[in-house]
Amino acid sequence: MQQQVVGIGVLDPASADVVLELGDQHPSTHGALRLALTLDGDRVVTAEPIVGYMHRGAEKLFEVRDYRQLVMLANRHDWLSAFSNELGIVLACERMLGMEVPVRATWLRTLMAELNRLTNGLLFLGAFPVSHGELEPLRAAHRAREAIVRVVEEATGGRLHVVANRVGGLAMDVPAGWTSRVAACLDVVRTELDVLDEALASDAFRRRTLGVGVLDPQVVTAYGVTGPAARASGVDVDLRRDDPYLAYPELDLRVATRTAGDAHARFEVLAEQLRVSVDLVAQCLPRLPSGPVSLPLPKSLRVPVGTTWSWTENPLGAMGYYLVSRGQKTPWRLAMRTPSFNNVSALPALLPGVAVADLTTVLASLFFVIGDLDK
Repeated sequence: MQQQVVGIGVLDPASADVVLELGDQHPSTHGALRLALTLDGDRVVTAEPIVGYMHRGAEKLFEVRDYRQLVMLANRHDWLSAFSNELGIVLACERMLGMEVPVRATWLRTLMAELNRLTNGLLFLGAFPVSHGELEPLRAAHRAREAIVRVVEEATGGRLHVVANRVGGLAMDVPAGWTSRVAACLDVVRTELDVLDEALASDAFRRRTLGVGVLDPQVVTAYGVTGPAARASGVDVDLRRDDPYLAYPELDLRVATRTAGDAHARFEVLAEQLRVSVDLVAQCLPRLPSGPVSLPLPKSLRVPVGTTWSWTENPLGAMGYYLVSRGQKTPWRLAMRTPSFNNVSALPALLPGVAVADLTTVLASLFFVIGDLDK
């Protein structure tokens, strides 16, 4: 039977199901995710995420960049996790080269990675309550985030695309007195996190998130969901602890988890993860050793023939790089495993049964960036 267009969807008279096209948005936005939904009344029956509207071609661009230029390119697919993206690339190169970076660089990288986790998570945590009329959480998140961005800018010269990592260490050392300013910044962040915790505990927020978009642990493992979204379903995986790197083995790291698996649990895990990051930064500050932050490199850097896999616990989840070298100045292949792609891939299993009114809540609680999804 021929379908007829009804409003923004398509009505199939034989089944009384509506096929709803949600998205895509205007290309001038930061990115576009399109969902093809089949509805029964106000409930989702099937969901198909349609990606690629912001295809960046990063993996092919890597193949025509030398190893120094990779850092600049790597921090752009997830623009909220720039430092962490750079870190995964240089760790892969250093592993192939058999390179031991200076100890001070290792500790500074650990500290900066946790500051990056804070700037990422604060944006997700502060933005969603705005959708149901709470503006103070967004203001609190921006105050905390701006305090962090200022010290990051002081150390790297950048606020978003910091380009701070180098094969062999860091681009530059931090200025004198920087650690004391970071400590003061942490006091600001703790105060603002109290405001965000109040928003999570409010009746309005709980009504919007409790029991909404429950992600089963079996779905988490089947689709490779990682990060706060996975740990909120009881899948206790964190590469900082389970496959340790940098200075994490020497730090007291606790991993935030929940078991409910709903949107509220995902936001709770994210909020607790931010407090963990504050604690980790505080642990790093008094333990920063003296010494250089980089190794001298030849003018033409060539990685030995071979392959390696390097992954890190990025703010959104497990970020992996598969590097293949043929001994040239550029990688022969550099494939990425991005957390956003796997998280969004679970939507067909997660969304059936969810009300249309709750779609925004579910999508916001999966914590993905479109550039990281389309890579």
